[in-house]
Order: sequence, then C-alpha cells, then structure tokens
Amino acid sequence: MIGRIRGTLVEKSPGQALVECAGLGYEVDIPFTTFFHLPEPGEEIALHTHFAVREDAQSLYGFASRLDRDLFRLLIRVNGVGPKLAVGILSGLDAHQFIRCVEARDANSLVKLPGVGKKTAERLLIEMTDRIGQLEGQFVPLSSAATGDRGVGAVVPASSHAPRDEAEAALIALGYKPQEATRAIGKVAEEGMSSENLIRLALRNMIPAG
Repeated sequence: MIGRIRGTLVEKSPGQALVECAGLGYEVDIPFTTFFHLPEPGEEIALHTHFAVREDAQSLYGFASRLDRDLFRLLIRVNGVGPKLAVGILSGLDAHQFIRCVEARDANSLVKLPGVGKKTAERLLIEMTDRIGQLEGQFVPLSSAATGDRGVGAVVPASSHAPRDEAEAALIALGYKPQEATRAIGKVAEEGMSSENLIRLALRNMIPAG
C-alpha cells in the first residue's frame, strides 16, 4: 500500500497531479479540494495517498490531508460508492464539511453533489454516521485555515484554453451535466478570473458550505 508520496510537482490540473519522485513520474488522481492547495509546478509536494488495484487498472489517489484520505477510504466501503464517486464527494465537500453534513443529517447538501441521488445520500448518512467515529482525533473545529478560503491566491498555470472553458470541462469531468456546468460558471465568471477560482466559486454556489 502506498500511503504517502513526496516529490516535485511537475504538472497540475483539476483532478490530477503529476509528481516526480526518485526519477519516476506518478500520476495522482485528486479531488478539487486538494487541487486548490497545490503549490506551483517545480515546488515540493507531499500527499497522503490511497493505491487502488482493479483487474483493468491501477490508480493512485492523493489528498492534501490525512483526514481527507481516511474519509475517502471510509466512503469507498459504502455500498454503491466507488473511488470515482468518493473523489466527486470530496471535490464538492472537504472532510470537515462532509462530517458536518452527516452530523446534521443534511441530505440536501449531499444530493447537490454529482452522482449522489436521494437514495445514495440517505445511505451515506446511515452508514457514515457510525464510521466517522473512526476519524476521532483528526476532526477538529473549522477555523479560517480549514475553510474553502485556503489557497485563494494560488494561480493555475496559463494554457491555450480559456479559463472558463477549463472550468466547465472540470465540472463536467466531475460528473455535472454540461448545462449545469455552463450555468454554474456563468453565474460567477468575471473578467480575468483563473479557472481555479471559477471552479471554487461555482462549487460554493452549487454546494453551500455547512
């Protein structure tokens, strides 16, 4: 099991980071909440990881905090929740916000996540109520450093694609319908905004913080 990786961040994009470690480049799938915390390419990075092996693929998932990684591992044990959906959940809500949803029995916030219907939301609330106790000692009260405002000043490297197009594509890849992505980005788009900030603000509007 690969539980942690430290190396140089070579590339980053919503949903994935390329980390060079000991001469090897590791493609790491990440939720948006982790993407927002990444440094600039060329800087050192450390991620808590989960290595998943299937018959047709091997995937490495990375998280900015151990709490997010451990919650991911609990989520994929829920019936009907695979790694892709778990990443989607942790892209819309960080671990603190998700735990608060469970504690408050807030199904409304969960159903706004891509791929989470009413039945899945109810299943999450039921099964995760007991399991979040396994995170005892890691869950601390939210502070200004633990909210979605972290890393606001980070900048996504320039590319040939318009930030708005990149942001819409990222939301669609996460599981939102194209019209939902276009509408969400359109509500927050302003001149000169990076794709990262467009994604962050769109997600905040779609999934209010608890």
